[in-house]
Amino acid sequence: MSFTGNRTLEILRKAEREGYGILAQTCYDAHCVIGLVRAAERCRSPAIINLFPVTLAYGKGPFLQFCLNAAHQASVPIAVNLDHATDPEHLELALSLAEAGIAFDSIMVDASHAESDEENIALARPYVERARKCGVPVEVELGRLEGGEAGLRMISDAKLTDPAKALTFMNGTGAVVLAPSIGNLHGSYINPPNFRQDILKSLQATFKGSVPLCLHGTDELPDWLFVECIKNGISKINVNSWGRDPYAKALAAGLQSKPFPDAVEEATEVFAKVCERFFNVFQSVGKA
Repeated sequence: MSFTGNRTLEILRKAEREGYGILAQTCYDAHCVIGLVRAAERCRSPAIINLFPVTLAYGKGPFLQFCLNAAHQASVPIAVNLDHATDPEHLELALSLAEAGIAFDSIMVDASHAESDEENIALARPYVERARKCGVPVEVELGRLEGGEAGLRMISDAKLTDPAKALTFMNGTGAVVLAPSIGNLHGSYINPPNFRQDILKSLQATFKGSVPLCLHGTDELPDWLFVECIKNGISKINVNSWGRDPYAKALAAGLQSKPFPDAVEEATEVFAKVCERFFNVFQSVGKA
């Protein structure tokens, strides 16, 4: 299956061709989803709603259907992606929903905790094939990112992606989006980030036009580093705490002092403003 008409891939391939990045913002609730869609429509920018497995497990099919409706009814191209599905129950829930007709536009099958590339492939491939039958493309991680985020398992020993193994790995898994490990990590950077742009350039040379590249581990990164990664082939950029933390803070403060709808509106706008900033940094404004 070529995934003709798939939203995630159409959004990412256009971004790669035209040299800008796509914000894949983690959304924890309906307010975040509405904020991201609102910002994307205001900026005429494509975007991706990212959900963690913990959020899917909480809201299940009805919440996923809400996200799909919000994304697909927007006036700009927006896709819904499941990020970091590591555990069998995460993947089973997502794939059984897809088989019942409530399908993510894409999912990440994260087997980067495996001890070897071969084990990563063996773990990922059955899920990739099952997703493919539902028309759902899969992202995989080659190498391993250190750290952890809300609801994700902690990883302590990073492995950089070996570009020489990337083609064999992608063919082995059958996946169509690649998340490389280039010195990026989940959570806070204790030392300034040292990204291996040579790895990205090599992957770009191998995969341009065929496999979109996704940047994880973006907390606290300077704007110039995002721009450099986009130039070297990144088209999907996962963002989490940049939006989550100001949103949660604004909502908590607002609920203490304002009527509920006013607090929600204010916090939604805080979240939307963060998304707008990234549309500008990633140069996706007006690209819808």
